Amino acid sequence: MRAEIEPFHAIAISRLAHQLKMAGRSIIHMEFGQPSTGAPSKALAKAHEILDQEAMGYWESPLLREKIAQRYQALYGVTVEPERIILTCGASPALVLALSSVFKPGDRIALARPGYVAYRNTLKALHLEPVEIPCGPEDRFQLTAKHLADLDPAPAGVIVASPANPTGTIIEPAELEAIAKVCRGRGIRIISDEIYHGLSYTGRTPSMLEFAPDALIVNSFSKYFSMAGWRLGWLLTPPGEDLERARAYVGNLFLTAPSLAQHAGLAAMDCIDELEGHIAVYRANRQLMLDALPALGLKEIAPPDGAFYIWANIAHLTDDSLAFCEDLLRETGVATAPGVDFDPVEGKRFIRFSFAVSTPEVEEALRRITPWFEARTASAK
Repeated sequence: MRAEIEPFHAIAISRLAHQLKMAGRSIIHMEFGQPSTGAPSKALAKAHEILDQEAMGYWESPLLREKIAQRYQALYGVTVEPERIILTCGASPALVLALSSVFKPGDRIALARPGYVAYRNTLKALHLEPVEIPCGPEDRFQLTAKHLADLDPAPAGVIVASPANPTGTIIEPAELEAIAKVCRGRGIRIISDEIYHGLSYTGRTPSMLEFAPDALIVNSFSKYFSMAGWRLGWLLTPPGEDLERARAYVGNLFLTAPSLAQHAGLAAMDCIDELEGHIAVYRANRQLMLDALPALGLKEIAPPDGAFYIWANIAHLTDDSLAFCEDLLRETGVATAPGVDFDPVEGKRFIRFSFAVSTPEVEEALRRITPWFEARTASAK
């Protein structure tokens, strides 16, 4: 059963950052994609209430599944039966659940490169074969229908992410529809990671469900709802055999999502005004980064349509993004993610900033890294 997978290098960067912090250094954490804000106030209040009143246990909240189903109707105009929603311990188990319940060992699964590091490694751990498709600036770092149409033979499945990690790019509705059409014609199953939905700066983000009713949708409370530490997500599956098999898998592999998190998550869904306030902060942070980075020599940046990332080309400064991020952290106290996590081929010449921190932290980070990048650029000439 053992499979060889690569480490998540950003975790090593974060570990070093915490060691430096314990030694008295001031550290700004821009290495992970997690909101610096906590759970919404009503969610916290509900959690305190439940802790005082209930012993809790294994449980799947029918009210939470209904509320999530209503969100699909309100945001995307798609009718979803609550029974199709399986609550999980975050998006990561939802991805494992989708892959393991639909595909067989040895199946080939297409995905974009760059892409979230855990896609590639989870596929390998499940003995599925990643088929990484290089996606550069000409494709806005995203999969296209043509990519999938040109694959020979057709893969068994594809993982689509919009907004994407590490780039923040969003696939336009027409392209999502074209991808769905190619997949339908070639028998390619779609897993759509929509964990960053709600975090958009360029307009509405469509769901793959609007174009492919049989797609499996992965989502979570970690990003938009600012509840990363609560470990609560969901998998939306088509009815029938897929749903029955997924429920059998989740019952045996994961039991249920945390009961306390489910109570809090239900309350969080009524905190839209508070959550939209977070988006305003991210939007301001994004603009600060976009205004400042070109002057530092970081002029090739993926379009950050959504999520809270800046994917920046540093090829003029290094071909070792991991060592670069370590030096940046040690010398400025700003932690970033090395591109090699997200792209084992071209990623050695990229880094990823997360701007999900506070605006004062972004401003301070820019103050620290500006002279550092200026010195590096000068020495590289």
